[in-house]
Amino acid sequence: MAQRLRRLKAEPLCRDCASAGIVREATVPDHIVPLARGGSDEDSNIRCLCAVCHAKRTAEQFGQRRTVAVGPDGWPIG
Repeated sequence: MAQRLRRLKAEPLCRDCASAGIVREATVPDHIVPLARGGSDEDSNIRCLCAVCHAKRTAEQFGQRRTVAVGPDGWPIG
């Protein structure tokens, strides 16, 4: 638990949301390479995400990709 809190304190905003220009609190330290696929608990393999982005990343990593429609302006629809 201490490591989790330390990571969230060091990276308080969701990395994926921030890259899209959205400010959202990070609530989940996420393994970039999942432990189930040989990843480690090292800081270099951890990114902090919000719960929504974490669920999306986890689904993508384990083969549950979601199709997103894109409008003429290049932004996702829906």
